[in-house]
Amino acid sequence: MADAVVSTAEPTRRDFLYLATTAAVGVGAAATVWPLVGAMAPDADTVAAGAPVELDLTPIAEGQIVKVFWRGKLIFVRHRTEAEIKAAQDVNLDALRDPQPDSARVKEGHADWLVVYGNCTHLGCVPLGNSGEYNGWFCPCHGSVFDTSGRIRQGPAPINLPIPPYTFVSDTKIRIGESGATA
Repeated sequence: MADAVVSTAEPTRRDFLYLATTAAVGVGAAATVWPLVGAMAPDADTVAAGAPVELDLTPIAEGQIVKVFWRGKLIFVRHRTEAEIKAAQDVNLDALRDPQPDSARVKEGHADWLVVYGNCTHLGCVPLGNSGEYNGWFCPCHGSVFDTSGRIRQGPAPINLPIPPYTFVSDTKIRIGESGATA
């Protein structure tokens, strides 16, 4: 019987070319497919648009401020007390830098709820709630003071805390990101 010969051939130039060609085709296929897969994801403008956020107001106690994020921006939702509402309504508008009545900053029939963006209008710092001379917000970075209606009262901030678009879905739920009629 003849002994079987085991080949221990070394790789040839042809083997190298096969491997290199296969690798190049694989990289080319991945480079072609990657943009197609990326095109199926939503674009940055769509993601930035953000969907509306609903918030149940039931667990928020009087005097409490809740922080919510919508479109990557901080929103303060404040459940105001009767004393805070009265203080905000009794302000002499002529004394304000950015005069705005309290009634223009809340939804009709829902004066106990204030919804404002949560960044100081001076340089964008996050003010501390239930602080400052008017028990509204105090920005520790540069000293801006806002009242319980989010209106600028002292410091370098040029305008009041802005109001985001929102609507009351019911007496106990709001939707931030849509404006419309009050429930």
